[in-house]
This record gives sequence, C-alpha cells and structure tokens, in this order.
Amino acid sequence: MNRKYSDTIAAISTAMSSSGIGIVRMTGKEAFEIADKIYVGKSNKHLDDQKSHTIHYGFIEDDGRTIDEVLVMLMRGPHSYTGEDTVEINCHGGIYVVKKVLETLIKYGARPAEPGEFTKRAFLNGRLDLSQAEAVGDLISSKSEYARQSSINQLRGSVKKKIDDIRKKIIYHTAFIETSLDDPEHISLDGYGEELKKAVDYLIDEIKDLLSTCDNGRIIKEGIKTVIVGKPNAGKSSLLNALLGEERAIVTDIAGTTRDVLEEHINLQGISLNIMDTAGIRDTEDIIERIGVDKAKDNVEKADLILYVIDSTCPLDENDKEIFQMIYKKKSIILLNKTDLEMVVTKKNVQDELENVENESGPLKYGSACPNKILEISAKNESGLKELEEIVKELFFGGNISFNDEVYITNVRHKTALKYAYESLCKVNESIEMNMPEDFYSIDLMDAYESLGNITGETVGEDLVNEIFSKFCMGK
Repeated sequence: MNRKYSDTIAAISTAMSSSGIGIVRMTGKEAFEIADKIYVGKSNKHLDDQKSHTIHYGFIEDDGRTIDEVLVMLMRGPHSYTGEDTVEINCHGGIYVVKKVLETLIKYGARPAEPGEFTKRAFLNGRLDLSQAEAVGDLISSKSEYARQSSINQLRGSVKKKIDDIRKKIIYHTAFIETSLDDPEHISLDGYGEELKKAVDYLIDEIKDLLSTCDNGRIIKEGIKTVIVGKPNAGKSSLLNALLGEERAIVTDIAGTTRDVLEEHINLQGISLNIMDTAGIRDTEDIIERIGVDKAKDNVEKADLILYVIDSTCPLDENDKEIFQMIYKKKSIILLNKTDLEMVVTKKNVQDELENVENESGPLKYGSACPNKILEISAKNESGLKELEEIVKELFFGGNISFNDEVYITNVRHKTALKYAYESLCKVNESIEMNMPEDFYSIDLMDAYESLGNITGETVGEDLVNEIFSKFCMGK
C-alpha cells in the first residue's frame, strides 16, 4: 500500500455544532499507541493492552492538563470499518472541545485525514468494493426514503453481487477461449461460437435490465425535476406553498407576481421532488415578465414531471392551448384548481383539448405523456393533494418500488461502465456472426470484463479513486 495510506489519520466525525456528543476518529497502525499518550483512565490501564470492541472511561490530557472527560472505543483491525486499528473518542459536544481533542491527536503523531479517507482505506483494505464505498457517500447525502433504501441496498452489496455474477461468466468463456488457443489439440473450439452467442445474449439482456433502471435510479438519487406551469393567477404559487406546508412563494390577486423561477425541495411518500414554481405563461409586453415566461418554457423542456395548474373558474384560452402543446409529450399531471369555487372548466374540457392536440401532433408514444392524469384540487383548502402524491408515485414507480430483489443503478459512473460493457458484448456477437477468429471474441470479452471492473473498483486507477473519495465529507 502507498505509505501515505499506511500512516495514522484522525478527523472529527460528527457535525461541527454545539451538540451533546462529538466523536473524533483515528485509524492506522499507531492508533492505539497515540491514544495511550493522551488517555488517562482510573486504573492507569494502557489501551493497547485492552481487548477489541471495548469501551473505556477516562480523560484526554495534554502535558498534565485535562482537555475533556471521554469514552474511548477500541476496534482492532481487521475487524473495523477501515480494516485497521481504530480508536473513536466520544467527547462532549461543542466546536472548541472537539477541535481541541483532534489537535491533541495530531500533536502526538496522527495526521489530519483527507475527505473520505476512512472509507478510502476501507476500500483499499478490501472491506468494501468501490460500489459499496460510493453507496456510503450516497447514504450520507440521501434526501428521501427511497434514496436511503437504495443506498443501504448497494452498501449491502446488491450492485457488487450483480456485477460479480456477470464478470464470472465473462471470464469463464474468456479463459476457455484462451486455453483452447494455447492447447488446440486437447480443447476444440468447433461450434463454440453458437454456444458463446447464447451466453453473450444472456449477458447482454442482464446488462440491458440494469441500464433500464437508470432513469428510476437517477430519480431515486437526485429527485424528480418537477415544474409547475400555468397561466398567471392559476394558483401555482399556492400549490407550491401547500406542498411545502409553508408560505414560501408570494401569493396575490395580481397577475404576474412570479417573475423568476423559485426552486424548492419536498418529499412525497419517500419520493424526492425538486420542484420549481415558474412565471405564468401568457403573451406579455413586460420585458421582465417575458424573460420569466421564457425561463418557464425552457424548464418545461428539461422537466421529468410537469404539474399544469388550470384555474377552473376561468374558461380556457389561447394561452392554455399553447401550454397543452408544450406538455403534450411530457409526463404531466393536469390540475384543475380552485374547486372550492364555481368551476367552468371540467375534466371533459381538458380531455377535448388533449384530443385536439393529438389530432394536430399525432398519437403519443407509450410513456411520453399522461393525458389521463387529470385531477381536481383546491390549493387553498389543500384538497386533492393526497391523490396527487399517489399519482406521482404511480407515474414513476408503478405505485411501488421494492429493494428486495431489484437493483437500481443510481450512479452515472456505473451507467457509463455498463454501456461500454454492453457495446463490447455486442461486438462479440458481431464477430461470431462474421465468423471472425476466436481471439477476436476474447478481446471484446475482456473489454467488457474490464468495464464492469470499473464499477467494483477492480480495474480503476488511483486518480479516479482519489476523485471519487474527494467528494466525501470530512471524517467519513
């Protein structure tokens, strides 16, 4: 191992705030020795003589001065998070106290840890593969229940197991080809192309199944990019406030109040929504309002989900027709708002408008839009919002999402590696169909094997490893 990663490191592992408890973590071959230099227990016992996974009460001292009263947890390698000797000092919370304990550890021989270095050591010491290590970072940054569950599932090795299974099948066939080429007298490749094609077709299907989860995986991790659109005064800002449960957006009877895009984050039944309230869409001579309208249209193009709010107390007009055209080929939920008042726009009116757009634009491809998702709500009275949550869940996850057997690819790096592996396997099939020499098969098989190894970390370089762990928080 690089000497840099064989020394002893220390960092604060809890948030820098006035919390009740603070934890300072230290790992490396001299962890126990350094701890003994500053720890004083009641019976003057040495920590290095104690059993692994035990907790000890005492004080942290420096030159005879007591710094804090602490509990010290000992974990001997390889049975620790990093696979090395690890000491965790539980001290009183408070920024100054925790920093003072860390400074004392550094004074007596530890060095400050880099961001993510504890988890990097767990990876380098074989405690975690790279996909599991990345899941640790995703777990820390998770913003919804689904994101948390997905990260836990990957931390337990769901991605690793799937990738390892595919790689084992690839290396089996690669080894068979290479062995037969080295010893053709005893191992024949006659007719092997047909057998290999069946195996490669199976592997291609496995990778296609994983790639098919990427869209849902991105949404699980990053949230659904949701845009609220509609004419001025339709109730867009009121809807945002109702979903947030607070008065975040300005609501008035004056049309055109919202000029810029207002972004917020909310959770609906474990699903994360990155939601944007936009300027009301209409023809306007106001230069500033027109900029807001253009931004709204631009965000509609990039959205995963559109919430189209219609003021059901006012007849549909040309502005509404323009919005119907904009959302027609997007996942959308049309909300007939202000149902607490006398309605003049009905679901039938909306369906008729959608049919007009279909006649002009042609039939929709499956999943490109949701013309049947029309819901009556009152943002003011917060009626219909529970039904809205259920529709969102149904649109993106079929009403349910399971982490028992399903593996979701949430990492862009993993998606890229899977695409490369897929392309390499397709080249194997092309070589078989063209009756190319068998060594062509093994070249592309090994390319697929290497690409998949990037996911688990078996074939990645040090620069990539450093980049991945640099994004972690300090002390993890």
